[in-house]
Amino acid sequence: MTGSGAPGKPGAPGARTAVEWLASVAPDPDACRWEWERNPLGVALLPAGRRWDVLIIPGRLGYPTLDVLQRLVDRPGPVLADFGDERMGFFVPAGTAARWVGTGVRSAGHGTWIVVPYPGRTTGGVRWLVLPDGSGTLTDPALLELALHEAAGRIARDG
Repeated sequence: MTGSGAPGKPGAPGARTAVEWLASVAPDPDACRWEWERNPLGVALLPAGRRWDVLIIPGRLGYPTLDVLQRLVDRPGPVLADFGDERMGFFVPAGTAARWVGTGVRSAGHGTWIVVPYPGRTTGGVRWLVLPDGSGTLTDPALLELALHEAAGRIARDG
């Protein structure tokens, strides 16, 4: 994991901006923020497909993919990892999930919900590898596909 997306402390300016951006997709953003900040698990269930979709990649492929992405762009979009690093979720533009075709890649788009940790807070499960910047930066699906291919090639080559 690199430092470019390292979460700050809860209440830090970057975390607040990320909270506002994420909560804006909730049916009731105020209620979402209120519950999120008071939930002992520090997570919220948010709908995908409004501002962003999430492409879910096995962790074994996701970490090398993130490494490639971070060499291609100054800052990729938000990235989540689950407990045990079994899966990683890359935030991409809304509508990507409906068009994505790829073996072993699951997606969360319109009509689906995902568990999202409070930015800047460590939870016992899902955590941020790249924290949302609050401005809406997302990973370009074409770059993600290139990064996936390069990462898969490395894994195959290195055994």
